[in-house]
Amino acid sequence: MKWIVGLGNPGPQYAKTKHNVGFMALDELAARHGISLNQNKCKSIIGEGVIGGVKTVLIKPMTFMNLSGEAVRAYMDYYKVQLEDMIVVYDDLDTELGKVRLRYQGSSGGHNGIKSIIQHTGTQNFNRVRMGISRPEPGYAIVDYVLSTFAKKDGDKLQDTITSTCDALEFSLKNTFEQTMAKFNG
Repeated sequence: MKWIVGLGNPGPQYAKTKHNVGFMALDELAARHGISLNQNKCKSIIGEGVIGGVKTVLIKPMTFMNLSGEAVRAYMDYYKVQLEDMIVVYDDLDTELGKVRLRYQGSSGGHNGIKSIIQHTGTQNFNRVRMGISRPEPGYAIVDYVLSTFAKKDGDKLQDTITSTCDALEFSLKNTFEQTMAKFNG
């Protein structure tokens, strides 16, 4: 079994913000495979299904971004799942909008959701798909930028990012993460 954690903030006011691209990717993946994200468990909204023959659980933490690790830890402890079967999907300022970058370890890079997961799991070693949101113009506060919506002109690039993320996630379920990185880090 694989479990995919998409990071974001709960509530309609955050639904279309840059910080919620992880939720957007999970919604798209769920739609592709007929998975209903409708179970409220472990401080998360969860959907279970089969993707490419692999039992897969999609998890959207409802703890707010900065406490994402609480939901990850709750799921791990309750279901006794392995960290190596987890993939975390989240927004990344250092990756250009329209692109994705995959990693299997490293620091939080200043991302509070990842910082929380590292804190609650005790390791920096877990699979990640970083969805590009680009950096804001100089002088634009990061917090305001990540909590803002995408410009209309960026709609196609946003969809490209979501599509690439879902393609990478599907590929990763049947291949090693190293093979997935080689294919999608391009």
